[in-house]
Amino acid sequence: MKKFISIISLAVILSACNHYQEKTQWDYMGAFDMYYSKAYESYAPNPNMPDGKTLQTVPAGSIARDAEPPYPFTNKLADRKKAGEKLKNPIPMDAKNLARGKQMYDIYCAVCHGKDGMGMVTKDTNTLYKKKLYPVPPANLNTDLVRGYPDGEIYHVITMGSAIMGAHGSQIRPDDRWRIVNYIKNGFKVK
Repeated sequence: MKKFISIISLAVILSACNHYQEKTQWDYMGAFDMYYSKAYESYAPNPNMPDGKTLQTVPAGSIARDAEPPYPFTNKLADRKKAGEKLKNPIPMDAKNLARGKQMYDIYCAVCHGKDGMGMVTKDTNTLYKKKLYPVPPANLNTDLVRGYPDGEIYHVITMGSAIMGAHGSQIRPDDRWRIVNYIKNGFKVK
């Protein structure tokens, strides 16, 4: 009898080692397709959708998570003035923010306007205009006229560009644009 039980046990163990089985174990709730998902591939046809596609287009007006909402102004002078009226600077003008504003200005703006912001009359010889690499003289930002502009108007020019100046909205984060505004309005000084 012991020999018979040993042979049966060995047969059961060996039959479990068959590598041609499609399923290797029992599935909990397998009959309800909870263990093996039957998800559609992104580009596969899908009979459950009205247009027959699995991958659906994003609904109109959707904004990506953690993305900046669409900028509501165009690159027109009238919108520049509107931005000056409607946009308010949320960043306080303190030493930390001015230091960050100077850092961002030096990276993105000084190459044209000079480290002192004086444009074509800058003493900074390391600008594109002074090196004869840019044909149009940049604006002098270190004037009472520019410091008198509303914060929103300067922010708009950084975001959308002005005349020959290109837009920097896609390159500089919104909070850093406001810090650059603070740095310009503070006369290019860090407290």
